[in-house]
Amino acid sequence: MDVENANCKMRVSQCTDMEIIPIERPLKITEEITGLQRLVEELHKVFSSDHVNVQDVQKLMAGYKSNQKDWKKYAKFDRFRYTRNLVDAGNGAFNIMILCWGPGHASAIHDHADSHCFMKLLSGNLEEVRYEWPSTVESEVRKVQNSRRRCCSQSEELADNMTDLEICHNDSCHNYGVKVSSNQNGDCIKYSDGYCAEEMEEVGRTRLEVNDVCYINDALGLHRMENPSHVDSAVSLHLYCPPFDSCRVFDARTGKPTEVKVTFWSMYGKKMNRIIEANAVADSQ
Repeated sequence: MDVENANCKMRVSQCTDMEIIPIERPLKITEEITGLQRLVEELHKVFSSDHVNVQDVQKLMAGYKSNQKDWKKYAKFDRFRYTRNLVDAGNGAFNIMILCWGPGHASAIHDHADSHCFMKLLSGNLEEVRYEWPSTVESEVRKVQNSRRRCCSQSEELADNMTDLEICHNDSCHNYGVKVSSNQNGDCIKYSDGYCAEEMEEVGRTRLEVNDVCYINDALGLHRMENPSHVDSAVSLHLYCPPFDSCRVFDARTGKPTEVKVTFWSMYGKKMNRIIEANAVADSQ
């Protein structure tokens, strides 16, 4: 299915065809949008319909040219970590936020909770690093794919037999689409909870310049964002649909996921009066 037909008002796993591909060609900007507030208004119009094309949202975000006077009041920085600042709640169908990155700030490797993620760079530079999903962890998209493809009881019987193993042999694992990191014997050593460690596989890096727009969902993989500069800050505009308040972050060395809450540093230009918990640094986008 071409990405133009993907309905981003639905969760990714609810799409009829899971093979959603990114748009590689340059977006044709049909209309210039003057001002962040007008961009928000246009997005509200688009999301008022039942079907929202991914490319339509991308074109709107690309049509807005960054102007600091539009977003300055939302740009709240923290010395130690990047911040998430809510701009508009989108009537529950989507939300828009501005993320502020100090020099060297980066997110963890993370998923997008079965939602669609659009990002536009407003200031500075950011680098997107994409990763394959650990083959021992399933996204909601993959769960739906597997449930549709599972048609014989033999594979289920084999899977049941593996639950008692402390060491998972590669040949058996590949029968289920499970790829594990191996020791000298060709086996994967499990954690006490049964999880097989697997180093995350990096599949690409993209440097984003001001006004660049990118898109990702869980069918396309995982990513992390980082500010490569040790001197300059960066600011980015994000749209998530549907909104989510938790996601999973991943250990690059083992692929092991941890669910975290995602929080706002400020809302509508006003800093939240709350104490940031010690583990908030693991918050993802």
